[in-house]
Amino acid sequence: MTEKATKSSALPAEVENFLRSLQSERNFSAHTSTAYRKDLKKFVQFLGRRPNWKAIDHPRIRAFLSHLHESGLNKASIARTLAAIRAFYKWMGREGLIEQNPAALVSTPKLSKCLPRVPTIEEMNGTLDSPMPESAAFPERDLVIFELLYGCGIRNSELTGMRLDDIHWSEGQIGIRGKGKKERIVPLGDSAASAIREYLPKRRQALTLNKKSSDVLLINLRGGPLTSRSVGRIVKAIAHAKGLSSDVHPHTLRHAFGTHMLSEGADLRAIQELLGHARLSTTQRYTQLSPSQVLEVYDRTHPKAK
Repeated sequence: MTEKATKSSALPAEVENFLRSLQSERNFSAHTSTAYRKDLKKFVQFLGRRPNWKAIDHPRIRAFLSHLHESGLNKASIARTLAAIRAFYKWMGREGLIEQNPAALVSTPKLSKCLPRVPTIEEMNGTLDSPMPESAAFPERDLVIFELLYGCGIRNSELTGMRLDDIHWSEGQIGIRGKGKKERIVPLGDSAASAIREYLPKRRQALTLNKKSSDVLLINLRGGPLTSRSVGRIVKAIAHAKGLSSDVHPHTLRHAFGTHMLSEGADLRAIQELLGHARLSTTQRYTQLSPSQVLEVYDRTHPKAK
């Protein structure tokens, strides 16, 4: 029997309470909360106006995922939707609203193992060392964006949430507030420190001109805090202007950070700490060597390759 979508845009109280708990209890990013809301809204629309959560079994959830696949949604988006449903059911279990979690019986769609291409070390050095393009609206700030994303391997959300007092100049470190309220320390390299020092006077000028004050490191030309979406647009535009691929985005620079450190001999667990990954398997996925690098290591180290 075909499921009917609800006409109401309102979500059930259980879903709304779960979404509120994401930020108050688990410190999820606004981006994740928005994505979970969209995913769960689709789930509710598939189930009907007033879902009976106790009556929903794992075949019903699988049917929903099949519906998403038939609608043209890619595997990565379907996997994220399943993650939202699993998190929601875990929350309902903790709240005593259900006795069993049917989402735990649904396997995650197998994702493609191919990794997105990252710029080479030479390309990144050329990007950072060359002058900012004339199209850059705030060149000193935009250089800081590239230096911190690539030089420290931080997430876009961590970058936009960074405050002035997170920079520990005397220790040469930056305090980062990551996912799930986890904090970590990353080194502040000389290039990033130099870029920040050149940016700070321009930042003060922008705040004075707009009669504003702020403790956020990165601001826009109007003196307000820079958003993650704006960072994405800036990175894409400047990368394209400097000859990089048009699909470069903030996470590409974070991925390049890990990939380049591994290719230069860094310990995998050290990279895990710097990236703020909870599991080593996540770090391994982000820092796989390219085929050419694997061959180079073989030629350099294996006795039979001599």
